[in-house]
Amino acid sequence: MSDDEFLSNFCMDRSCIMQLNSLVEDDGFFLKVSGKVGKRASMLHVMVLLKFLGSYGNAAAMQKTGHMMGISKGSVNDYVTWACDAILKHREHIIKWPSIEE
Repeated sequence: MSDDEFLSNFCMDRSCIMQLNSLVEDDGFFLKVSGKVGKRASMLHVMVLLKFLGSYGNAAAMQKTGHMMGISKGSVNDYVTWACDAILKHREHIIKWPSIEE
């Protein structure tokens, strides 16, 4: 996948996704995934979340996302939930509202 295709699919470039993954890769949510190494599992979760969030809320988003990422549509919901929960644990450091000056 080219850099442009990657950006179009996940709304972030590879380096940003790697930084986001490094923030959450040791979270307990990803250590529970059977048959997966923690780092790979967390990266897949993050990428599924980003793909899902960029799917415009289409009713078929879970099926399309699952098909693209090689997981079942039922797993997409779990992956999205677990990735959101892991990321939101760090909300104080990564989610910022503009200040009055900004």
